[in-house]
Amino acid sequence: MRIADLAGRRVAIWGFGREGKAAITAIRTRLPSLPLTLFCSEAEVAAARVFDASLAVRGEEPDATALAMFDVVVKSPGISAYKPALLAARETGIRITSGTALWFAEQPDARVVAVTGTKGKSTTTALLAHLARSLGVRTALAGNIGMPLLELLGESAGLWAIELSSFQTGEAGQVELGVMTSLYEEHLDWHGSRERYIEDKLKLANVSKQLLVNATQPPLLERTARHPYRIVFGDAKGWHVAGGFICRGAQSLFEIAKLRAPGEHNALNACAALAALEALGLDALRAAPALADFRPLPHRLQPLGEHDGFHWVNDSISTTPLATLAALGSLDGRAVTVIVGGHDRGLDWSEFVAAMKAHAPHAIVAQGVNGPRIANALREAGVAVEEAGDLAAAVARARALTPVGGTILLSPGAPSFDQFHDYADRGRHFAEMAGFDAHEIVGIEGLGIG
Repeated sequence: MRIADLAGRRVAIWGFGREGKAAITAIRTRLPSLPLTLFCSEAEVAAARVFDASLAVRGEEPDATALAMFDVVVKSPGISAYKPALLAARETGIRITSGTALWFAEQPDARVVAVTGTKGKSTTTALLAHLARSLGVRTALAGNIGMPLLELLGESAGLWAIELSSFQTGEAGQVELGVMTSLYEEHLDWHGSRERYIEDKLKLANVSKQLLVNATQPPLLERTARHPYRIVFGDAKGWHVAGGFICRGAQSLFEIAKLRAPGEHNALNACAALAALEALGLDALRAAPALADFRPLPHRLQPLGEHDGFHWVNDSISTTPLATLAALGSLDGRAVTVIVGGHDRGLDWSEFVAAMKAHAPHAIVAQGVNGPRIANALREAGVAVEEAGDLAAAVARARALTPVGGTILLSPGAPSFDQFHDYADRGRHFAEMAGFDAHEIVGIEGLGIG
């Protein structure tokens, strides 16, 4: 469905975040006289009316009866596709679409690399754009990484590096290359079950002419084995990590220590980006040295600096226990106090607990809504853990536990919604609690076309 197809139809927008605003703006640009109804939270009503005075604004979550008044619903990614109201609407023939789906319909000839994965997708997408630009390719960086695709509607680029969340993979049109960095359980509250989350992630494979997957993940290899044009990264024949280097086959090309984004998992993300370039027919070998110039994304193992005798690392993007394990692995050998916990999505922490039993950091502080559950699991395994009610209390406790010269790491392994608007809000508050200027935590560089 293209935007022009909305003409003469009764259209509702559900969600007034950045995606919702981008959808309203794009539709207004193409169909300025089309009546639009917006469903948003009650707290957003006033701002919505200021944003677009011609909107019919309803400060409520619509039920099936409310949606039955419309022909098309354009929903934001955060609105679960499995909400009963949306499922009922589909049953009655109401068209459910999104900003992602509208963009793909508008630009069917765009050369797209779509990147998804439980972890690593943002960094891999940004690395891909950075490396492609180093080769002189006019490249767009957009999608779930921080710029809705509809904000770039009508723009042209030689390559589109697009991040897709599990909420969006089923909305994409055909792409030249799909990239899957990892596959763990997450967002169970949106998808409803672990299996459905995996199925939704794998929908990217269905629309990818070529599919690039992480060879270090056997379950991912098994799930994608039937793709007719599958290629891999992370094995010794192609782009992989070995002996402290990023390698192409037997050739060592880039020393991992020179990456500004720390950790072997980030080196593997670089391998994914280089393998993607190669799959597109671009000169990945020539692009590899540009890895040294890539600036790490904020809130992703972001070193804030030293303050009050401690080194502070902001990994607020960490929303799964396995992401926390990766963060700890990147700091191995240091005296680390890790702060974990937040909003409880019901994820399984058993693998984290087993890893802590085998090799715990200097200290662990559990906080937030699921902090007690994490702490109980650790204590039952014989792992020492401290508890704090919220992030502020956890930071104070970490200061007391950490030796001078040690590292205080925020890597919650859980979403932020119990205390903060989102992971970025949590990361900025953590920086302030550590004694840094949160305004210096800049947004993601390179968004848009460059």
